[in-house]
Amino acid sequence: MMRRRIEFIDAHVHVRTGDHKYLDLDPYVRSDPDFPKDTDALADLYRELKGMAVIFDIDDETRTGMRASNAEIAELMQRHPDVFIAFGTIDPWKGKVALDEVARCAELGLRGLKFHPPIQDFRPNDPRFYTLWELCSQYGLIVLFHTGTTMAHSGKPGGGGIRLDYGRPVPYIDDIAALFPDLTIIMAHPAWPWHEEQLAILRHKPNVFMDLSGWLPKYFPESVIRMANTLLQDKMLFGSDFPMIHPQRWIEDFRKLPIKEVVLPKILFENAARLFSILTTQDR
Repeated sequence: MMRRRIEFIDAHVHVRTGDHKYLDLDPYVRSDPDFPKDTDALADLYRELKGMAVIFDIDDETRTGMRASNAEIAELMQRHPDVFIAFGTIDPWKGKVALDEVARCAELGLRGLKFHPPIQDFRPNDPRFYTLWELCSQYGLIVLFHTGTTMAHSGKPGGGGIRLDYGRPVPYIDDIAALFPDLTIIMAHPAWPWHEEQLAILRHKPNVFMDLSGWLPKYFPESVIRMANTLLQDKMLFGSDFPMIHPQRWIEDFRKLPIKEVVLPKILFENAARLFSILTTQDR
């Protein structure tokens, strides 16, 4: 049980591990120079704001040669258990190594796994990856998939070779949700330009949720706001996409939307607390 009051859970926070610690930010990511420069400072920020954060990296070694470290992610969670909920990452192209890493992530106490199909260059519904999803389901690991377009390598020749189609909710996420009904899935970001597909999956599949990261709320498509206020108010989670967006800035913008008072705590805290089994002092 947390011994401090939690007012929000940020379901989408990037940290850098392994080889990624030595990379410069993608020039598209215009993060504020005053943002925390290390993970200890990041933890302090979320404590100050009365929040928690789901942290993760992306292992894209097959495509780029750059490895992430699940051990480092686990260590961050262990160092700041009152703040960080840790997700691992697996390069799905690594075959048996990838499958073994699922078990290792569970042993490390990680709560889920982050995948980015466009950056990792794979179709999530490819049958070659079915065993991966089955294992995630067996170990009770939530899977977080990037959906929609991505700004990674935007403007580079050929978009850096990234295929945006791999971020489409239908058929990729819908197929997995149907084939693995015990697998809990989070679709990251309003999945523009396929956000209507995303909303349809959320309405149809009980095991699928979405986070609202990567966009300032004032830019949300109208249909996302409408469904957040009504039929899908229990399926949406706050996410900032830090360091793209500061969590406080996102929350301030979100409160300016015509969101019902009863819905605000659900999206900012309650839905994620239920999904991640977070019990705090205010639950007593």
